[in-house]
Amino acid sequence: MSGEPREELAGIAASLHAYLEWQEETGATGFPRRPRPATPAPTQTSSQTSSQTSSQTSTSTSTSTQTSTSTSTSTPTSTSTSTPTSTSSRSATSMSASTSTSTVSAPRALGVVQDEVASCRKCGLAETRKQTVFARGNPDAKLCFIGEAPGADEDEQGMPFVGKAGQLLDKMISAMGLSPERDVYICNIIKCRPPGNRRPTPEETETCIPYLHEQLAMIAPRVIVALGNTAAGTLLGTTLGITKLRGQWKLYKGATLVMPTYHPSYLLRPSPQQGEAKREAWEDLQSVMKELGLTLPKRG
Repeated sequence: MSGEPREELAGIAASLHAYLEWQEETGATGFPRRPRPATPAPTQTSSQTSSQTSSQTSTSTSTSTQTSTSTSTSTPTSTSTSTPTSTSSRSATSMSASTSTSTVSAPRALGVVQDEVASCRKCGLAETRKQTVFARGNPDAKLCFIGEAPGADEDEQGMPFVGKAGQLLDKMISAMGLSPERDVYICNIIKCRPPGNRRPTPEETETCIPYLHEQLAMIAPRVIVALGNTAAGTLLGTTLGITKLRGQWKLYKGATLVMPTYHPSYLLRPSPQQGEAKREAWEDLQSVMKELGLTLPKRG
């Protein structure tokens, strides 16, 4: 062999030896074959997709199971909500019944009551009266004066407190800074005049008092001034005399303020107590003014 082939073989051997050392260092064994083509990406993606699909299918199955369970659980809720509906229906029925009851027990209009009073013949006073005496003044007023029964002048005119006692009452009302026509409502316990201006009997009072209750229910005064023994005793259900009751706030039917005071006819009657009685009656009316927020009128 010539020198050149030997040198060429020596170079090849050296290269082969170096390659084998590299194989040993890297842990590779044998000679590499023709490289296989890499696994196509779509195949790997398909595997992942299959895995994901399987996972999603499992999740869907789980969700379906939960939904089914939720649907099954919701059944009692539907059942429980039916109870309030039934209760609401019963409440509406109860309310309707209550409204119907309150309508039946509602007081009648004043005009209707007045017409019935005008034709009333429930007691013996109907045989001796000239006409019934219902009321005068403003039914929208917050202050109501109530006396005992009509007298001769009232029986003639058909209006309460139009005689001498009524004239004094009007002066008392004016002294309060009020108008007898616009600011107060005036009526009596009894709607017919007892013969000889006597005091009404308990039977007459019991027969006639429902009319007054209806009047008061309709006008709904804030304050009632009870004039004299009969008015105070009947409204308050007491046998105490006016001298013990006057000047003290009481309640009519547990709701409406009542100030008992002397009847104007008593204030007109000459007696040693007349001056003191007038002073006390004015004090009572001043208490009423204070309750209603009225200012005492200035006197010249």
